[in-house]
Amino acid sequence: MTREQLVQQIRDKESFLCVGLDSDLSRIPQHLMSAQDPVFEFNKAIIDATKDHCVAYKPNIAFYESLGSKGWDSLGKTIDYIPDTHFTIADAKRGDIGNTSRQYAKTFFETFAFDSITVAPYMGIDSVSPFLEYDNKWVILLALTSNKGSEDFQHHGAEPLFEQVIIKSQEWGDPSNLMYVVGATHPESFARIRELAPEHFYLVPGVGAQGGSVSTVCKYGKNEDLGMLINSSRGIIFSSTGEDFAVEAKKSAKRLHDQMREQF
Repeated sequence: MTREQLVQQIRDKESFLCVGLDSDLSRIPQHLMSAQDPVFEFNKAIIDATKDHCVAYKPNIAFYESLGSKGWDSLGKTIDYIPDTHFTIADAKRGDIGNTSRQYAKTFFETFAFDSITVAPYMGIDSVSPFLEYDNKWVILLALTSNKGSEDFQHHGAEPLFEQVIIKSQEWGDPSNLMYVVGATHPESFARIRELAPEHFYLVPGVGAQGGSVSTVCKYGKNEDLGMLINSSRGIIFSSTGEDFAVEAKKSAKRLHDQMREQF
């Protein structure tokens, strides 16, 4: 998906919501467990319930690869089911030497045809560049994450590590193929990050179950194209663990969508 197509979807829908498909088999409603593929049946119902309120879906790859070949099958069926209008993110956090990254890129951009993948920048340009060789595909680079452990390295130094990542990586990609992960739990840093990367999109985790605020993130982080995809995973997909799970997921997605409409 091109930047122009993504921006148009955001404007048409007045939403920049990304639904995270962290489809933990141990939390899927019990009545689905008799299905041939419980994970896919769960995802299918979530997609049907939320597609009018979001512009993107983000399967967390760990919840699929942990199930072996069945999990990969569930992932493939899920990607095929997501409407072409929606941006897809492989939340895989890959990052290795170049020849290995090239195989990761082939996996997620060719075999599964995702629009984007999350990538760890620690090993530098040769671990990232294979992903950037694909037309109309995106790298979403880890910059400032929402977890507590982000304090261990990302904020250290006179010029914090996350700032160095954002500055240096702009030599590798541009606003048409490079996004940054910026956690909603660090709203005080959004103004500085927007100063460093004024035109780039951000993938923003941490809204919902982790306590981040849509309005606060937007106050400091949005640009002329809105410039963000705000992700909610558990706060939407596990709104209920009963037979009404899809109905409740829709309500949760709509609540965030309503908050996002206020930003247009």
